[in-house]
Amino acid sequence: MIVEMVLSGFLFLFILVLNLAMGALGYLMEKDDYNPDADLQKIKKNPTKFQTSIILALIEHGSVIALTIMLFIAFNPYNLILGIVWTIFRIGEGLIQFYNEPNYWKLINIARQYSGTSGAEKTSLSDLACTIFKTKDTRFKFAMICWSIGTLAFSIVLVTYEVVPQIIGWLGIVASILVGFSTGVKLVKLNFKDFTAIGGLTAILFEVIIGGWLLFYPLV
Repeated sequence: MIVEMVLSGFLFLFILVLNLAMGALGYLMEKDDYNPDADLQKIKKNPTKFQTSIILALIEHGSVIALTIMLFIAFNPYNLILGIVWTIFRIGEGLIQFYNEPNYWKLINIARQYSGTSGAEKTSLSDLACTIFKTKDTRFKFAMICWSIGTLAFSIVLVTYEVVPQIIGWLGIVASILVGFSTGVKLVKLNFKDFTAIGGLTAILFEVIIGGWLLFYPLV
């Protein structure tokens, strides 16, 4: 069990690093404003950078699934039902994200065609890119709902069985509720950016702390 905990801690932190690297390379989890013209120009300017960001995203999605499996192995003896819940929803999160990427990759070819076209064809390519961005954005929101439910189940186990300091589990519960609620609000097209930012920061803080704690668990 200790090995699985340490691996889980590493994966929590590894996923966060991957997300930072993806963002630095231009990968967007979600967009508030759609500007296909500007986005396609950025992709055309450096397609290798965009391709690399998608490859990192695929590694990140696979790491989410691997993390979920490690957590189930390590913590399911405490509560099997909650273990099944977080496993289903966190694996669902990873699979939804995987499903996004083939369409996102198409933006590279669209960007190449876009720069050499005009008129109705250019408008058609712009509309296609916008559709891809919007579809990805919607799927990401559903993935975050899965993250919220899975993290809530996992955090309840942390609080109930005191596997780690209870404050960490409570932080996870707060993060999952904030992210789930704010994502649900955005799904019905309401503007709640400030609240979303708070939920995102709380989620990052939770994953940094739980990741560090599990990684160094043998030393605690």
